[in-house]
Amino acid sequence: MSGLADLPPLREVIAKHGLSASKSLGQNFLLDGQLLDRIARVAGNLDGQRVYEVGPGPGGLTRALLRAGATVTAVERDRRCLPALAELGEASGGRLRVIEGDALEIDERAEAGDGAHIVANLPYNVGTVLLVRWLESEAWPPFWSSLNLMFQKEVAERIVAKPGSDAYGRLAVLAQWRADAAIALNVHRSAFVPPPKVMSAVVHIVPKAMPEGVDPAKLSALTGAAFGQRRKMLRQSLKGMPGALDALTTLGIAVERRPETLSVDEFVAVARALS
Repeated sequence: MSGLADLPPLREVIAKHGLSASKSLGQNFLLDGQLLDRIARVAGNLDGQRVYEVGPGPGGLTRALLRAGATVTAVERDRRCLPALAELGEASGGRLRVIEGDALEIDERAEAGDGAHIVANLPYNVGTVLLVRWLESEAWPPFWSSLNLMFQKEVAERIVAKPGSDAYGRLAVLAQWRADAAIALNVHRSAFVPPPKVMSAVVHIVPKAMPEGVDPAKLSALTGAAFGQRRKMLRQSLKGMPGALDALTTLGIAVERRPETLSVDEFVAVARALS
């Protein structure tokens, strides 16, 4: 750990390498070491654990993960950050491996291995794409032990939302039907450089037993159709999905209801009937 302790402050590293947050990449750097340590702890005890980090940037959160005892595989597409990450890798005693590339094109399971904790601080559009990919995995339990993801607070609230709320939708169902999802930490906009316009939150997701007899692809298609027209009644939004309206009737779910009124269990029951 002495190598990590001897590293200069992150601000000095950023200045040394001439780094600035890229607007096109949606970057916002976190520099507060204590806050970064708190974020790393969201995943639990990381001593001796494997972590797959997406978008480490200059390595602030990476430092915290290494301080916690993790072995980290990090994927970074911004070449400007690679020299700073290389220095961090040298200081880590071989516990950091950096892959230059686009996280959307990486085989995470092959790179991180089974049981890895995933940590990511990503812009909304890429973050939700990756989240859905990880949640829709056909293999369950998945290769990851936990997801620990920074989102805009509004998106985080959509992931943990309950039926009947304005935030409840497809993300909530996908995150909750075979996993436990919770907001673990709120992060004020002033903690970032540069500060974004909105507040952020870290979501912690842990897989649980999968309901039997449900095809994940059917549930994905069902929620996509239902919430694609969330203001309409189910009889309208699901009419193009073969068997869906019959399944609702068989299960005693009124076709006049709107999708945001159905519980996660009700969506699972419909998907099971269609599987």
